Parts: sequence; C-alpha cells; structure tokens
Amino acid sequence: MKRDIDETFRSWKKEEHRYPLLVRGARQVGKSYSIIKFGESEFDNLVEVNFEQKPQYKTCFDTLEPKKIIETLSILSKSDIIPGKTLLFLDEIQECSNAISALRYFYEQMPELHVIGAGSLLEFVISQENFRMPVGRVQYIYMKPLSFLEFLDAVGENRTRKTIEIVAWDNLPSLAIHQHLISLVKKYSIVGGMPAVVSEYVSTANLDKCLQIQTIIIQTYRDDFGKYASKVKHKYLEKIFFAVPKMIGKKFKYSHVDSSLQSRDLKEALEFLEKAGVVYRIRQTSGEGLPLEANARDRHFKTTFLDIGLMQNICGLSSEMLISADENFIKINEGAVAEQFTAQELLAYRDFHQVPSLFYWAREARNSNAEIDYIIPCCSSALPIEVKAGKTGTLRSMHIYLEKYRLPVGVRISQIFFNKTRPIISLPFYAIKKIPKLLKGFI
Repeated sequence: MKRDIDETFRSWKKEEHRYPLLVRGARQVGKSYSIIKFGESEFDNLVEVNFEQKPQYKTCFDTLEPKKIIETLSILSKSDIIPGKTLLFLDEIQECSNAISALRYFYEQMPELHVIGAGSLLEFVISQENFRMPVGRVQYIYMKPLSFLEFLDAVGENRTRKTIEIVAWDNLPSLAIHQHLISLVKKYSIVGGMPAVVSEYVSTANLDKCLQIQTIIIQTYRDDFGKYASKVKHKYLEKIFFAVPKMIGKKFKYSHVDSSLQSRDLKEALEFLEKAGVVYRIRQTSGEGLPLEANARDRHFKTTFLDIGLMQNICGLSSEMLISADENFIKINEGAVAEQFTAQELLAYRDFHQVPSLFYWAREARNSNAEIDYIIPCCSSALPIEVKAGKTGTLRSMHIYLEKYRLPVGVRISQIFFNKTRPIISLPFYAIKKIPKLLKGFI
C-alpha cells in the first residue's frame, strides 16, 4: 500500500546529518508496514527487532553502547548490521524504554547507521518519572491513517488522484468527475483510512466486513488501555475514547463525557490520548494573525477523532444506514461527519515532522454568537474555513469574521463544485489538500 510518507523516509535516508527516526502514531495506522517496505526496497538488508513479539531482545539494551548492542543483535538475528547498508528497525519500542534511551547514543557514537524506532502509546513510557527522553538526539515524524488521496491510490483510482493533484482554476475537473469524486468521498467516510480496513475493502468491497475490522481495531485500543494503564486510568481513557466521536463539531465539556467524574482525571486522559495521536484537540484562537498558537485559548476547544471510519462505527452507524443515505450523506450526525472528514484531511497533509494541530474561532455574545470551523495558516495569513454538510447553508459567521479582520476571502468546504467568487471561495471536500495552491493570489 503506497503511502505519502514513503518520500519522507527516502529523504531521511539521504540526509548528511541524520538523526535516529522515531515514528509516532496511533495503533494500526501502518507504521510497521511502511518502514519494513522502506527497509526492503532501499537497503541491502533490514534487521527488524519487535519487542512485543520477541521480548528476549530487550536484554540487548541493558547496555547503552551502540557497538555492543549491534554485536548482540547481529548474533541473535543472524544478520550483519552494516552502517550505510542496513536499516535497523526497532518496532513496538514502547516495550523497551532502554531502546528509546539508546537512540541518543546511536546518534552520538554511530551516526552512519540508519535506525528507526516505532511504537504506539509511547506516552505510557515517556510519562514515567524515571524515564529520560533523548531530547535533541531524535527526529520525530507523525503518521496518521490514509488520507483521502492515499485511499484513491489504494482503491485503484490513481488517475482520479492525479486529477486532484493537478487541479487549478484553469484546469478544473468535469462535473462528471466531480460527482464521481463526491461518491468516493462517501465511500471513504464509511471505510475510513485504517490500512487493515482499506485492504479489506480493496479485496472484497464488503462494507459489513470493513465494519467488523473496525470493531476489532476499536477493541485493540481498549486492550491497549488495559495493558498499559492502571485500572483507574483505564476507565478515564475509555470514557474519553468513546465520548470524542460523539462530540465532533461541538465545544468540548468534561461534564458531557461523564458528569460523575472529576474533570482533572478526564483532562489527564484526554491529554494522553492527544499525545498518542488517538484524538486531536482543536483549540480556539482569536484569529488575529499568525502564529495561531500565540492567540490560542487552551481552556476552550473542540476535538476530532483519529479516523472517520472508526468514528462512525463508535457512533453506531451501520453500513446499511450509510449506504442508503442520500447525496447529503455527510449531513448524518448533524454534520459531524463533514467536520471529521475536513479535520482529518487538514491534518493528513501537514508536514510529517510537525506536531499535528488545529484551530477554530468563536465569538460568544448575547444574540450574536458566531463560529468558524477551522482557522489554518495559508499564504502568510490566517485563513477561515467553514464546512457545510449539505449544498446549502448560511455563512453568517464567515462574513462576520472577514469583516472583523478585514480579510479578502474565506473558504467554504462542501459538496458543491469549485467557485472562486469572492469573498467566499467554494471548494469540494476532495480538494482540501489544494487549498494553499488554489488560494494563492486571493489573500
């Protein structure tokens, strides 16, 4: 399965001053698959150490001296580990905290060796009081589920993806292709971007089986919480995990998760799942300009989930219900599907090296509330984005925002075709990646 992150791996291999790479991301987003494929195609040999499958390898890291580690690993794996020719892949690295610590010494004492670590829920290790993270000696990249464009590649719609990649105001797709793409957005919104589910869809096109695999993945997360967290923390993690999909598009309030629990306990669980890449916080920003972080209010936020397919599964939406939905399918759940899709796409096309972040804007005033779904940095400006589930809808909040900050344009994401009439430019759901290119010259 081709992934956009593959090019990032290849660029990392060629870097002259290269850090050990630590690939972060939620369980089952395809980290191991992509790294193994990269190792097999780009190196003479790949040595994979999976600490979950082979816990005996943990003793190799009782020392933090790279040469001794390599000598022991070579014997146990029956493979030569040659700097410049071998990729050393430390999988499920959260199971061996010493291996994470050792990355620093690989950078300092054996920089010519290509080392990649990957793991899920690393936060359980990093948050331990006695653990010292090798800060400044490791390069992070963040991996997420398949984006919509990666989904197109996976299902054999390569030409369709190319149509999106080359879109411009003087090179728009035909209305027939537009309708085809909207139907594919619908399929993606059901299947989601988890590789195992996409693989099942590619093989069988059976949506019921896809939902079954989603349910298995959801159970895997629950098992992870029980495996790594105390019983008390496990309860809070589960509460947040199952609450967030049902709160998409709404201002997050801990009392809406469970009014009988202390906010501080739920807050800790939310922060943990956010760092683990399972949920994302969408912080409220004033919208006054860049950087958006400088004007963000940490106490006011919305949330979005890891994957749109898992989100709809947790919300109890059956494949039959989703398939039979009319062309306004994305209005299901009061437009939450549309907001989840947009958030997931905005996150997917960020630089893989950047910590994922999203922002929104809101004004709370008597009889005059206003809210913009997303504010993103674009063309050296803070660009407002409104998401509309159907083909119609007022854009009062957008006009208020544009007038307040004297901005020339905003963007509406919906099912309707491209329209560059100012001040609100309309783009279809499938064109989210092209926002920077299509807005150039308008801001």
